[in-house]
Amino acid sequence: MTCRIVIGGFLHETNTFAPSRADWAAFNRGETFPAFVRGQAMVERLSAGNIPIGGFMRAARERGWTLIPSCWAGATPSAHVTRDAFERLAGVICDDVRDAQGADTLDAVYLDLHGAAVAEHHDDAEGELLSRIRALVGPRVAIVASLDLHANVTPRMLDAADALVAYRTYPHVDMADTGQRAARLLERRLARGEREAMHALRVPFLLPLNVQTTMAEPAAAIYRALEALDATHDVVLSFAMGFPAADIAACGPVVWAHGEAAETAVRQLHARIVEPRSQWRLDVLAPRPAVARALAIAAGAMRPVVIADTQDNPGAGADSNTTGMLHALIAEGAGRRFPQQVALGLLWDPAAATAAHAAGVGATLSLSLGAAVPTFTGARSDAPLRGDFRVHALSDGHVALKGPMAMEPSVELGPTACLEIDGVLVVVASAKTQMLDRELFRCVGVDPERMKILVNKSSVHFRADFAPIAEAILVAKAAGPMAADPADLPWRKLPADIARRP
Repeated sequence: MTCRIVIGGFLHETNTFAPSRADWAAFNRGETFPAFVRGQAMVERLSAGNIPIGGFMRAARERGWTLIPSCWAGATPSAHVTRDAFERLAGVICDDVRDAQGADTLDAVYLDLHGAAVAEHHDDAEGELLSRIRALVGPRVAIVASLDLHANVTPRMLDAADALVAYRTYPHVDMADTGQRAARLLERRLARGEREAMHALRVPFLLPLNVQTTMAEPAAAIYRALEALDATHDVVLSFAMGFPAADIAACGPVVWAHGEAAETAVRQLHARIVEPRSQWRLDVLAPRPAVARALAIAAGAMRPVVIADTQDNPGAGADSNTTGMLHALIAEGAGRRFPQQVALGLLWDPAAATAAHAAGVGATLSLSLGAAVPTFTGARSDAPLRGDFRVHALSDGHVALKGPMAMEPSVELGPTACLEIDGVLVVVASAKTQMLDRELFRCVGVDPERMKILVNKSSVHFRADFAPIAEAILVAKAAGPMAADPADLPWRKLPADIARRP
């Protein structure tokens, strides 16, 4: 089947309660995501990676489709996308769609989207972008998009696109597979000549991020059921569990499907999700109890205990610079109990990393590490940790990634240091990246497998690479910008019929 397709991408997960916004520079830094790229350079850079647009491009080549690259950009999760950044990105994509239409017959548009972006001037950023493209191309041209599992899917998104499909894993190890599923949906749409039937239902409660992992129940069983229903009904189902920190009317989980039996399949999966609600119970610990439990487990374990510092997860809008878990480690004497076998990372503090590089390995520095940042409660997080830190190791921050969450072969952290205080090792970086790959510890001489306790600034993505080596995984609720429990947030726009917790 010969067809011409404009392809592009816009990815941002917006925590409207977070302290920092995503401006144009954020989409050009290349921290969590590859930096802004346009045209043929996008094809060359992204076609081989574990990323939806990479999977789509590989599937398109197999089908002989002609791809017309626009641009692709993603920014580290944060507060709102600025008006300037959104309009620049939307403008490039819409201009390229318009040009492609004028050059020849355009058959389709594929977009690699997140689905939970909120701009300063549009609560439904993806719905706005898809609607602008639909207005340009009319009803004949197919529009298909892939979405993150945490998408807050809106009626406007479902109406503007011919088909949407979401990841089925968290940690997200099926990103490229999702791009390939988008290609299959596009193939079905082109063969049919019109949209397939679609049905969607909202889940009437928010799901905390930490219970969304598909490496544990109930999510694991629900996605197995989703795949079985796909096969039984010849549909393509998606269950986007939502990003529960976006104060918009459409925040929350949604189930939808494309295909003749879409309504039947959606109703069956929806029923499995909503009952019993108790299956989604959140289990979190305060900082010092989390460390105390980790110490008790570690005493008789041969493998590390991993603690998720979930409320400072830079993959969910935090800045990865709070110190609540670090204070707890010191207060509980973790480093004295297990000297140089307790590590925390990544802590974003460019000034501390620069000072460590200037001093050199072996030097002792008097530092104020981390920051007290505004949180969703209106209060600030724990005070910086002041003390004398020994420079344990240094790195230029160029890290080759080896874990299953890697979008690209490497990441740039900038000047990076391992600082030691009271026997605790702290990996301090100059860029914000969540701790989702063991190499991010290893780059400064911290061997994760040899540690007794690891504190990871992440919510769930770390599980992909750390669960295989962990004796136990605990979730800690230290003060930070990303609420572990959505019910803690000061909602204004969430509809009254959507419960803030299961």
